[in-house]
Amino acid sequence: MNIILIGAQGSGKGTQAARLAQALGIRHVASGDLFRKAVDEQTELGLKAKAFLDRGDLVPDDITIAMILSRINEPDCAQGVLLDGFPRNLIQAEALDKGLANMQRVLDCTVYLNVPREVLLRRLSGRYICRAHQHVYNIVTNPPKVPGICDLDGSELYQRPDDQGDAVQRRLDIFFRETIRLLDYYRNQQKLVEVNGDQSIEQVHRNLVEAVRRHAQEK
Repeated sequence: MNIILIGAQGSGKGTQAARLAQALGIRHVASGDLFRKAVDEQTELGLKAKAFLDRGDLVPDDITIAMILSRINEPDCAQGVLLDGFPRNLIQAEALDKGLANMQRVLDCTVYLNVPREVLLRRLSGRYICRAHQHVYNIVTNPPKVPGICDLDGSELYQRPDDQGDAVQRRLDIFFRETIRLLDYYRNQQKLVEVNGDQSIEQVHRNLVEAVRRHAQEK
């Protein structure tokens, strides 16, 4: 099974993607993790991406697409993948369809984690990330056991600059202006499933699993 999970910043997408992939027995492939790993290992694509990341720019589509398709084609992804953070636009979506076809695979469904904008703003303003491994916390919905310390690795928690003030508004503007167009693209392919993300972590997870399995049965 090959799945995409789409959600705005603050929707809980990263948390839910990891849990959904585990529940379905498929590989979780997060574009952000791929970029960090490629940069750390100084691969050819990683070095190209680093130049843009260092400037705070989006990595160009051709680099992003090449990195994702290369990862999907690795043996541990043969049983399926859950894509998190990719595609971000129609160019990437079309390239993904073509790349999967070349591998004799297809996209099964795209799930949109739907959360109202005002809820996203409230969540993002309380979001903190650990310095060691980027584990995500929220002081309101998912606080650490010890304030300012990651439960999993003991590293310091910090708030990213783009989770503060006007930067949050700009990030959400980009999502609702650009990424949201993907919903029509996958709706037209009859591959779109929507799940209410404004619920508890456990309830969202249950609904995601049910929605994906129901969609698979209806195909």
